[in-house]
Amino acid sequence: MNYINRRQFIQYSSLAISTSILTSCATSENSNSTAKNNKNLDKVTYGTNWYAQAEHGGFYQAIATGIYEYYGLDVTIRMGNAQVNGTQLLVGGAIDFYMGVGIEAINSVEAGIPTITVAAIFQKDPQVLIAHPGVGNDSLEQLKGKPILVSPLSEKGYWPFLKTKFGYTDDQRRPYNFSVAPFLLDKNSIQQGYLTSEPFTIETKGGFKPVVMLLADAGYKPYATTIAKTTKMVEENPDLV
Repeated sequence: MNYINRRQFIQYSSLAISTSILTSCATSENSNSTAKNNKNLDKVTYGTNWYAQAEHGGFYQAIATGIYEYYGLDVTIRMGNAQVNGTQLLVGGAIDFYMGVGIEAINSVEAGIPTITVAAIFQKDPQVLIAHPGVGNDSLEQLKGKPILVSPLSEKGYWPFLKTKFGYTDDQRRPYNFSVAPFLLDKNSIQQGYLTSEPFTIETKGGFKPVVMLLADAGYKPYATTIAKTTKMVEENPDLV
């Protein structure tokens, strides 16, 4: 698998996401002109799924350059973290749009939660498993039966996929606290990560290039960095969406 460097990723993702925002926000030339001239902006809050990072760049850039305002939107970005349940905030009205992943859309439908995904920025989910080089943990098949640091959210995300395809079991799961420190201390450790985040941090702090296994390459195919909304808003205010 060919990797792009972090600088290239930031450039490409910001351009791609900004382009997507321009496309999804536009309704018509006349309505755009009216919003620009009258400054009657719709106030909306967009909740991300993590602290500000490279793949979120286009959303912040749209605020900085006035793109949202031009299209009639006064956007506030509310950053997420491991303790924030974005779907609950969305349904409860604390945020108007939420950055999720494709599997969350499926889980919401299954649970009867009234949300709908209206856009997807990434065609591939950047979810990865990470291991140390030179210890025999070079493929997803080789990780079967070994302890892996994963978050609770993985239970309804990629973990069932790994169980079905590679025979992983729940007793392999170990709690992941979103720090690479335990991984760096133990050369036999394995942890989850995001292709655009943890591998770079590990290489910077640990001084070595980790083994990175992209789950999408093994057949894990949900979209990522999606934009979700309540079905009520889609029905009652489709122009805003």
